[in-house]
Amino acid sequence: MELETLTDLYIDELKDLYSAENQILKALPKMAQAASNPQLQAAFSKHLEQTQGQVERLKKIAAKMRRRLHGKKCVAMEGLLKEGDELMHEDAEPAVLDAGLIAAAQRVEHYEIAGYGCVRTYAKLLGDEEAVSLLQETLNEEGQTDQALTKLAESVINVEAGKL
Repeated sequence: MELETLTDLYIDELKDLYSAENQILKALPKMAQAASNPQLQAAFSKHLEQTQGQVERLKKIAAKMRRRLHGKKCVAMEGLLKEGDELMHEDAEPAVLDAGLIAAAQRVEHYEIAGYGCVRTYAKLLGDEEAVSLLQETLNEEGQTDQALTKLAESVINVEAGKL
C-alpha cells in the first residue's frame, strides 16, 4: 500500500491496530491463566471484554469507509506479546510473575494508547467525528486499564513481590 495521503496513513494505522487487538484477544486469556492474583486475573478478563468491543469499533469505522482491516500484521505487538509469553514460561515465584505480567501488559497498553491517539487525531483532521468518538472511547478504556494496572501493581502486586 502506498501512503500518499493522510487517509492512506489512517487506514494503514487502523489495520495495524486491528491486527494488534486481535493478537491481544489471543494473549489475554493466557495472561489471566498465568496470573496468580485474583484481582489481576479479573483485570485481564475485564480487558478481554473491552478488547472485543474495541475490535468491533474498528470494524465499524472501516465499514463506514468501505475498507477492510485484514492483511497487515502488527509486528510491534507481536514482539511485545512474545516477551510476555516468554515471561510466562520462566520459573518465577507467583508474585514476581504477576509483577512481570503487569509490566508486560502496561507496555502493550502504552503502545495502544500511542496508536489510538494518532488515529483519533487523523480522524479529526479528516472530519470523521463519529470515528473520533469511537476512537476516543477506546483510548479512554486503554488509559483506564493502564491506571488500574498501575494501582494494582503499586498497592498489591509489587508489594508482594518485594517481600520475596
